Amino acid sequence: MVNKGRYGSFALVVSTAWAASAGAQQAGGTQQSSDPASVLGARVQEVMDRPEFKHAMFGVAFYSLGDRRMVWSYNADKLFVAASTTKLLTEGTALQLLGADYRFHTRVYRMGRLNGNTVDGDLVLVGSGDPNLSGRIQAGGQLAFENVDHSYDASPDTKAVPGDPLAVIRGLASQVAAKGIRRVTGRVLVDISLFHEGERELGTGVVISPIIVNDNLVDVMIGAGPQAGAPTTVQVSPTTTYVKFVNKSTTGPAGGRPSITWSSDVVDPDGAHTVTISGSFPPDKPPILFSYAVSEPSRFAEVVFADALRAQGVTVNLATAAAQHEYKGTPSAYTAENTVAEHVSPPLSQEVKVTLKVSQNLHASTTPFIVKSVLARSDSAKTGFDLEHDFLQRSGLDLGGAQQSDGAGGDARFSPSFMVHYLEFMSKQPNFDAFLAALPVLGKDGTLWNVQTASSAAGHVFAKTGSLGTRDALNRRLLVSAKGLAGYLTTPSGKRYAMAVYVNNVSVSDPADVTRVAGQALGEIAGLGYQILP
Repeated sequence: MVNKGRYGSFALVVSTAWAASAGAQQAGGTQQSSDPASVLGARVQEVMDRPEFKHAMFGVAFYSLGDRRMVWSYNADKLFVAASTTKLLTEGTALQLLGADYRFHTRVYRMGRLNGNTVDGDLVLVGSGDPNLSGRIQAGGQLAFENVDHSYDASPDTKAVPGDPLAVIRGLASQVAAKGIRRVTGRVLVDISLFHEGERELGTGVVISPIIVNDNLVDVMIGAGPQAGAPTTVQVSPTTTYVKFVNKSTTGPAGGRPSITWSSDVVDPDGAHTVTISGSFPPDKPPILFSYAVSEPSRFAEVVFADALRAQGVTVNLATAAAQHEYKGTPSAYTAENTVAEHVSPPLSQEVKVTLKVSQNLHASTTPFIVKSVLARSDSAKTGFDLEHDFLQRSGLDLGGAQQSDGAGGDARFSPSFMVHYLEFMSKQPNFDAFLAALPVLGKDGTLWNVQTASSAAGHVFAKTGSLGTRDALNRRLLVSAKGLAGYLTTPSGKRYAMAVYVNNVSVSDPADVTRVAGQALGEIAGLGYQILP
């Protein structure tokens, strides 16, 4: 298995200008005029006319929130592959339907009588859908993030959040021990009955599950050895008996590129994995983080929880892999009396911030399942997307300009007009402050940290990015099938705008060109809105 880097996934760039302006122009060319809208149109056209975009398609919309009208647009009613700008709808829906203060409750129950310090029965960790059973949690209920999330591996910019990736799991184990429990006669099990485990999100291929420990990843930091031909250095976090790594990768020649792969992944009958690392790593590059996506998050959680209990002095038996697969939960026993540990998450507003800032695909892909499980778990006919559809329809939006099949943006299309009207709708909602605070900031943080850093618009555009690409084997190049930027901006005068910019089908020669060519161009267009509109 080859690790997927950042450009094999999708992220959204959204840019808007919070401003009012005169002189609207609809799809098409520019006007020769000195009014701001026409000047903006002419400058945007210059960007779209660059040789690198000769075969690409653009869609642009700048919408005045104060005047409630389109200021300037180009192909605004056409559908564009949206990539991770899709997350704006997924996360905005969750914020409004569940509330910014919604919290996940992940509990551990005993399934038998407590006899002194012994549980005569099983111990069950019940998955709540909480995406942050990890080391992200900081003091004060904040969730930490890195601009380039560890799920976007194999990039020199990729980082894992500092701290213990099993902090929450160890905390639950500590609570069990604090109850005086020293022995469990039965098994440690994980209940994933909230929704089905096994589907992979379409960006980085991580498995969706009601139980999410360290984003269902094991982080593997790989660097060069002391000399050419020597084994690479390998650091694994978290270390767990769920997976063992056998390192056969070597230090390559200077000047090359890292070429690390998981060349084999062997599973034993009890669900433990042995993964072989192959490839080479150049000596003149600093260590890079690679991510191993666990194939069975429930088994991964079960193993690390059992290990954490043992570390607390609790004697436990790990269920067989077959028993874990067959376990469907025991909800009748999930009572307050049987609760032996509970983790309460930070508010949903913090989770939305993580998802939008770093474009976290697993979190966004899980969100429709969470919304469904909270609001319509007993209705087998209704999906999370049905709930989102009903929410958007009640808002009065024209859903003819929107198509969505997953939460993260692997399969979605929106028109720029639909997107700015959706952003206008969100700007009037009670949880808008949380929504706005969750967006990447141009030139400052999240997926916009390295876009238009020297622009006067840096720090004034709050937008979601999106990228979707594939290999063009015919030309031995990379096809950026979608790049997007959608969000808000406030001009120097204090006027407010919503903005959506898409470009589809850009051919580039190097993964870095996704940002250098397409991403910077969209950021530049957002900056033009900030600089030109009143």
